[in-house]
Amino acid sequence: MEKTMKLLLSTLLLLAATTLTACGGDDADDNGGGGGTTAATLTSTPAQLNVQAEGGTYQLQIHTTGTSWAAYPEESAKAWLSITTQNAQHSEGSISVSVAANTRSAQRTGHIVVQSAGQRLDVVVTQEAFITEEPAEVTAESGYVPAGYTKVWADEFNQGDQLNSSDWEWETNWGPGMATQVNDEEQYYIKGARNGINTTEQVNGRLVINCFKASDGKIYSGRVNAKNGGKGWQYGYFEARILLPKGKGTWPAFWMMPISVDWVSEGWPKCGEIDIMEEVGVDANVVSSSLHAEGHYHVNNTQVTVARNIGTAESEYHIYALEWTTDYIKTYVDGQLLLSYSSDHTVRNFPYDKPFHLILNLAWGGSWGGYAGTDESALPVQMKVDYVRVYQKN
Repeated sequence: MEKTMKLLLSTLLLLAATTLTACGGDDADDNGGGGGTTAATLTSTPAQLNVQAEGGTYQLQIHTTGTSWAAYPEESAKAWLSITTQNAQHSEGSISVSVAANTRSAQRTGHIVVQSAGQRLDVVVTQEAFITEEPAEVTAESGYVPAGYTKVWADEFNQGDQLNSSDWEWETNWGPGMATQVNDEEQYYIKGARNGINTTEQVNGRLVINCFKASDGKIYSGRVNAKNGGKGWQYGYFEARILLPKGKGTWPAFWMMPISVDWVSEGWPKCGEIDIMEEVGVDANVVSSSLHAEGHYHVNNTQVTVARNIGTAESEYHIYALEWTTDYIKTYVDGQLLLSYSSDHTVRNFPYDKPFHLILNLAWGGSWGGYAGTDESALPVQMKVDYVRVYQKN
């Protein structure tokens, strides 16, 4: 009898334990998963985020074979990373990730945890450091400036959060379908913001030109001109230190046009154009200099262009420069000669004998920037300019 009672008691305890295990709460249910004990297949697109120092808003697409999911940033990253989920009660949804600017000199990494039906997925968010250390040969003003030149104008972008309107003007009312659209470019140049993002801003001593797709479906960017009070500059040494954006469709440029053009009798390219630096994102890190005039025009294959792959144009700052005299034009990358063109003192081949002004812009797509198509998943992108300096002979 006693043995029978012990055996019965053991059987009842075993049944109770089994029932508790079967009916107990599933970890996934407490953390955003569908019911049951079968682990879900859980994915994020993209699988990780690489974020620029200035931060911004990014999207993750979530898919689970469970009935729902949940997400949260790890505690150590909450100070600079926040999220908003959408359709988390369904098998497919999205996460909007807001990343604050990184003002530190070190890269930082955080995690977004996504959970569903017993499965956990860590999405790594890596944000680049704000670059503070610069090689001495780059910061020294005399490093690449030819002998005999004196600085006459500069903008170091370290005063306030926006450009000084007495030195710069913004191109506006420029975009697809507008009279001022050129090269079939797809961006709209504006002054100011869309969706809270400025097309131009000064951040940590840099001019940042932002190119992004807004909620209205249009792509916005910035183009600014330095005209020296309407006088421009005739001859001199011009340089800018620039970090170029990444992405198929980008077309950043540092260039010059005449202060005044008689578009009826002269027009382009007869008026002349000096392209100190251009790059198209599909050909990453290949920078070029070009001259446009009546005597050298790409339509008839007589253009003057020299290109070079410098390897790190999209990951490091480089100095792009122009030396322009009555006898020649030369361009440089970090003090190394890129293009050299001698004047024959004719208007046809050397219309570069009058005041020009400086231009910085970040185009999207177009006849060259989009020659191999564009990839809007690269947006938003930024062109960063450390400084612009102008020198003329003593």
